[in-house]
Amino acid sequence: MIIAAYVVAAVAMAAGSLYLAWCSLDVRKFLAGAFFVSSGILAYLAIADVSVPLLGTGSVETPPVSGARAIVHFLLFLVCLYSGFLGKRVRSA
Repeated sequence: MIIAAYVVAAVAMAAGSLYLAWCSLDVRKFLAGAFFVSSGILAYLAIADVSVPLLGTGSVETPPVSGARAIVHFLLFLVCLYSGFLGKRVRSA
């Protein structure tokens, strides 16, 4: 039951973030910073070989999972960095 609630919350937050990122340049800038920090923390947890318990469950996130998530978050950082800071600005007429 808890895992289903985590999945529903994750999907809802991801959909909301994607909608705001599509509409707002400032949100893409914020997400670039958030993904950069998240990828760094996840990479540290993977390198330090630390397992992270998931709140409310008996499960743990293993270091290889943290490493894979770090890679995904770094790629999302690059996408948000380009679209928020480096990409061509589109002006509305």
